[in-house]
Amino acid sequence: MRLSLLDRSRTRAGTVDATALELTVARAVHAERAGYERFWVAEHHAVPGIASGTPAVLLAAVGARTSTIRIGSGGVMLPLHQPLVVAEQFLVLEALHPGRVDLGLGRSSGFTPPVRHALRRDLDAGDLFESDLRELRGYLEGTGEVTARPAARRTVPMHVLATGRGVEIAARLGLPVVVGGPVLDSEDVGELLAGYRRTFRPHRGSEPWVTVSLDVLVADDDAAARELALPEAWAMAQSRQTGEFPPLEPAKVIRDRTWPAQVGRRVEAALERAAAGGPETVRRRLERLVDRTRADEVLSSASTHDHEALLASDRLLRDLVA
Repeated sequence: MRLSLLDRSRTRAGTVDATALELTVARAVHAERAGYERFWVAEHHAVPGIASGTPAVLLAAVGARTSTIRIGSGGVMLPLHQPLVVAEQFLVLEALHPGRVDLGLGRSSGFTPPVRHALRRDLDAGDLFESDLRELRGYLEGTGEVTARPAARRTVPMHVLATGRGVEIAARLGLPVVVGGPVLDSEDVGELLAGYRRTFRPHRGSEPWVTVSLDVLVADDDAAARELALPEAWAMAQSRQTGEFPPLEPAKVIRDRTWPAQVGRRVEAALERAAAGGPETVRRRLERLVDRTRADEVLSSASTHDHEALLASDRLLRDLVA
């Protein structure tokens, strides 16, 4: 089982956004030493709780501080970019860090109407995701109408961050697929992924590859791990309540607050979705997940307020899977 990390550069209460980026790079160094397969970063725009909106720029910093771990995006939101520009960015990364770069691609069009407006996203443009993926792949492989520079010595692997229809697109294009969130939680995810493998059309010898993404936090026991998961669960519940995704706060500060009933229910639901627990609890949870999905890789997207505790969780998770 391959094991990788997705770090969203979560901001923390009382610190500046730049600190979140510094901690992302530090976590990548730690992940490489621990033996993780990949370290991915995300793209979010104008979100108070997330510092990174430009994966390619952040990956340049991560690549400069590491030497062996694969680095990539989880992911670039293709509807917000021109395929040629994305190809150029990741070909530069590949030239600087040869053989280590992945390009994960999603289809989100922006978090709020003001953000979509600021990004010049035309919601009436139609769904061009599949055609944009084909165009982008042409630039990366050197078969496009123009030659993206720097000219590639090898192809940058593309991965599709998929909703239900995205899984079908990945199968048609012969691309690896990453599933998480509601898709992963659905009862028919096994059937969906079986369909992906069954209808997969190889491209240049490619084979089906399924990565499952979820929050995984490991501590000495279940109670301690749930405390690690609480800051993110609270932030998610708050975003549903206020419309803003806040910075992470310490678990003690959150516990000392009065929780409205609806917020409490949302927090508990988020804690249940996360794979948070002691080593044996997490092992059983991941075994059931892999059994259900036949996943080739697990991508942990977990975060918490205490950065040192997060690094300790990463170590425990790697030891558990190894």
